[in-house]
Amino acid sequence: MTAGKGASERRTLWIVLGLNVGLAMAFFATGAFGDSSALIANGLDNLSDSLVYAISLFALSRSAKWKRGAANVSGCLLIVFAIGILYDAWRRYVGGSDPLGTVMIVMALSAAAINSVCVWLLARLKDPDVNIRAANTFSWNDFAANLGIVVAGGLVAWLGTNWPDLVVGVIIAGIAAWGGVNILRDAHGEHHKAVHTDK
Repeated sequence: MTAGKGASERRTLWIVLGLNVGLAMAFFATGAFGDSSALIANGLDNLSDSLVYAISLFALSRSAKWKRGAANVSGCLLIVFAIGILYDAWRRYVGGSDPLGTVMIVMALSAAAINSVCVWLLARLKDPDVNIRAANTFSWNDFAANLGIVVAGGLVAWLGTNWPDLVVGVIIAGIAAWGGVNILRDAHGEHHKAVHTDK
């Protein structure tokens, strides 16, 4: 990796990390205020993304083996996060909730704008390694989840019921789990390439 490329990747990951930490805090605050499973789910998503970006930054200047290990951690974290969201949705289904549709819509639209910036920043990087590709997966997942929350918020406000919020929370869990599986597959593919190259 050239010094210029490494510095560009590091700078981009720091920016995306900062944006995701800010989004996580905003999602937790609005999720608690708006009693929304989908917003809390997205907050957990952005928090797990932030941890993964931090791991990616640590692995950036290290060997390809380190980078594959970081990607494996990223994929596993996404799957664990998905299980946590499913638990939260079940808890709200059993105990009941009263989400605020307008709060969901405003927060999701704001987050979608910020996630689109993350996608743009990551797309500018040339020849991305497995961790940068994982970061891009996270940003696209977040963008898709934000759009789902906008729809759910509209339905909650219109119908006066909590089930759209719970459904989107479960869908976000599914998106996260699928993204985690794809990252693990990518890392596994990189491992096989390395094994064949060494032979």
